[in-house]
Amino acid sequence: MTSTTTHRAATEPGNGLTPLFAPRSVAVVGASRSPGKLGAALARSLTGFASAGGRLALVNSRDETMYGSLHQASQEGPVDLAMICVPAPACPGVLAEAAEAGVRAAVICGGGFAETGDTGAEYQEELARIVAATGIRLLGPNTSGFLAPHAGLTASFVPGVAQVRPGRVAVVAASGGVNHSLAFLLAEAGLGVSLAVGLGNAVDVSAPDVLDHLTDDPNTTAVALHIESVTDGPRLVESVRRLTERRPVVALVVGRHDISAFAASHTGALATSWRTTRAALAQAGAVIVDDERELVDAVGALSVTRARPSSDPGVGVVTAQAGPGLLLLDDLRGRRARVPELTLATRDALSQLLPPLTFQRNPVDTGRPGPELGRVLAAVSTDPGVDALAGYVLYEPDAVDLVAAATEGQTPGVPTVLGVGGTGEAVSRARQALLAAGIAVASDPRGVAAATGALLADARARFRAHPPAPGASTPIGLTDAFDEHQSKELLDRLGVTTPPRRACPDRAAAHAALKELGGPVAVKLLDAAVLHKTEIGGVHLGVATPDDLDTALDNLDAIGTRRYLVESMAPAGVDLVVGARRDPVFGPVVLVGLGGTTAEALADVSIRLAPLAASEATVMPSELAGRALLDGWRGGPVLDHEELGRIVIALGDLLAANPAVDDIEVNPLRLTTDGLVALDAVIITKERHNAKPDL
Repeated sequence: MTSTTTHRAATEPGNGLTPLFAPRSVAVVGASRSPGKLGAALARSLTGFASAGGRLALVNSRDETMYGSLHQASQEGPVDLAMICVPAPACPGVLAEAAEAGVRAAVICGGGFAETGDTGAEYQEELARIVAATGIRLLGPNTSGFLAPHAGLTASFVPGVAQVRPGRVAVVAASGGVNHSLAFLLAEAGLGVSLAVGLGNAVDVSAPDVLDHLTDDPNTTAVALHIESVTDGPRLVESVRRLTERRPVVALVVGRHDISAFAASHTGALATSWRTTRAALAQAGAVIVDDERELVDAVGALSVTRARPSSDPGVGVVTAQAGPGLLLLDDLRGRRARVPELTLATRDALSQLLPPLTFQRNPVDTGRPGPELGRVLAAVSTDPGVDALAGYVLYEPDAVDLVAAATEGQTPGVPTVLGVGGTGEAVSRARQALLAAGIAVASDPRGVAAATGALLADARARFRAHPPAPGASTPIGLTDAFDEHQSKELLDRLGVTTPPRRACPDRAAAHAALKELGGPVAVKLLDAAVLHKTEIGGVHLGVATPDDLDTALDNLDAIGTRRYLVESMAPAGVDLVVGARRDPVFGPVVLVGLGGTTAEALADVSIRLAPLAASEATVMPSELAGRALLDGWRGGPVLDHEELGRIVIALGDLLAANPAVDDIEVNPLRLTTDGLVALDAVIITKERHNAKPDL
């Protein structure tokens, strides 16, 4: 029988994952001597754990040289972690046996569960019942395991992972394959990992569990988070928010395009809204990236340094080669980084160090780097408008001692990201020395921009206030169905401007309203059950005379209505859509976007969780691709961001304070020279969902 003992101590964190990620003893159930089998691969991977003093117990009832059961293995000492390598139908029985034998955690690597269909889902449901009944912690199923290099633990069957060295970055990935891919990329970047976890189907141990575990992990300084689907949005947000107060989180969310069918087959759960998930994580304090390469550059930088919290941090750019410097500057601009002109005092200092023909306003072009590089970096990093320093140089050891120069150029509180171009062992050693000195490194201008962008995003996130509770003046107890007039009356109470209007029970009242308001007016069907009035001919614009009104009313009567809304026409402007809805995963969210069908097709929107602080609401329009239309485009009106922010906050508060309300939409909310005016409004309550459908 195979067994190696240890006296390594373990402490138990709040969510009980120490037996999983820092076990004193591990059993492989389904261990095999056939090299190609999963149990054999896992046993080989864990030999390093045994060599380091951990107890490794191999379990296979058909092999006399191994333990016949987990009960038998436990008789020679407690088993903390069981690696279960048996077919899916046998897994529930093995997991139940593990719990009975006192095993505290398990990993099920194989597939054949909810990701495959009904039968597999039944096996997975049985696993969930055993976990709930016994309290054993379970990673998986359908995962390739995890790495804990600091503990010498390679609980994975993937070849080569034992070569991933210990580092300061933790990986929490929905997919076991992505987990290993990121671990390899981090190793290639010279960063290593502290913990790398593939969640698989996440029957028990989920992303929030691992994030909570990492909050107090002394080996972790930054976390790479990969998300495919979310089942409990509020819990994930709270875990990210709590962790980012201590350690930065960089998140990559899958689902920009329609991949829901494949996502379902992969993890057994449908992917939630990509935009909502990204917005929720960013609001919780995570840095959001678009691909795995950017993830590595971003989390690598944040693992060694962070910028001071700031609402709009500035970047100083120093380059020893103009071409790469232009690439870097262009990428930073695309990330909306502020690259301020350096002060006169800084430029005077640079003029004493650099040739007169070099550009010195920001970016700073040094020409070929020389002994003055450290003083140049120091001059730029001490400029009052600079919160982070981004640089790029080719590795030229005969021209400058790069590590000494970068160290000399550091300013406390102003992080440096330095791109070092070149190849070979000498370049790798230089990058490692820079990392050891607390200087983030990258291999190309794009990597420098990604790393710098992450530092800026983290600084902005830490500057923002935590979300407040809904305002005390927010109306509560809303349950009834609302027609457009009632919806606008509620907006009036919230301080949102609406056009003058009259709700009319008959034609005579409509004519009286036209006479009172004066033309032109909009004449609309008024029915709480009809959401899309325009599509059924329920809206008539530019009605100026009694004859025009009779024609409009005849058309509305033909639809079947006898109630009308007569409303003054609004002046021309730029149309926005502002809404609040109850997301099925994350709860109340608010949305701001440009109105019109084109913007809808392009999905040009900004999203936040509600309730939200003013610092969040006022920046939402700045995130729109068409934001130039709101800044006086071709002599048009200029948006007051604070006014829009107040409306967004009010709608978010209203939704959050009224559980019976599902959706609130103001579309369009028109930007005019006199401010914002709500031209249409819809409030959908649970009662309205039960009302009659659109006519």
